[in-house]
Amino acid sequence: MPERKRRRGIYLLPNLFTTAALFAGFYAVLSSNAGHFEAAALGIFAAMILDGFDGRIARMTHTQTDFGAEYDSLSDMVAFGVAPALVAYDWALSGLGKLGWLAAFVYTAGAALRLARFNTQLGVADKRYFQGLASPSAAAIIAASVWIGVDNGISGSQVSLLVAVLTASAGLLMVSNFRYHSFKLLDLQGQVPFVVMVVVMLIFALVVLDPPILLFVLFLGYALSGPVLTLVQRRRHRGRRRRDATPDDT
Repeated sequence: MPERKRRRGIYLLPNLFTTAALFAGFYAVLSSNAGHFEAAALGIFAAMILDGFDGRIARMTHTQTDFGAEYDSLSDMVAFGVAPALVAYDWALSGLGKLGWLAAFVYTAGAALRLARFNTQLGVADKRYFQGLASPSAAAIIAASVWIGVDNGISGSQVSLLVAVLTASAGLLMVSNFRYHSFKLLDLQGQVPFVVMVVVMLIFALVVLDPPILLFVLFLGYALSGPVLTLVQRRRHRGRRRRDATPDDT
């Protein structure tokens, strides 16, 4: 009897969300080229939301594949690596000449290296932490800063140097060895104290009050938490080594 051929194909549902995230990043680039920077920033945030769904849906429906993982990485490179750099360049960095495109390139290269390192560490890295700032968080910092400027009538040329420093710094944080909480082990189905729901309600209220400023503060605070967390853990580790090296006085 001839061997039955294996069915080849891809799972539709998770890859639909990945495709939607890819489209949102592509839309951000097109909007930036047309001078619609607020729409470009919203496109990046839309890509973040969609990117957060595809992996979870794949795990919930047991449809995880190597193809989906590779496709997700390529989508992330467009939405969180290329799009934020081009948006920042079109809005503020183009007037800086070589310094402007260098800052944008540092960010794009940092995102590419961050994704490559993440893919090679799958299965061996501690799921509680990220090594380096995640590319969606870095993209959110850039998108929120552009959104703040447009929303408050600030021209990109007025803050070009600040945007250059912010863009390059976000790129360097992605390839750093700083540790960031991943929140992947957060149990959303478990019980939480009532005060947690109150805090969540207040956060939603503040986001509605002034979305770009609060999103910028939240993601910038998360970006700064990596160096702080790493320094605290290193200090604790040195303290343990000193205590272990010190002989007990008996």
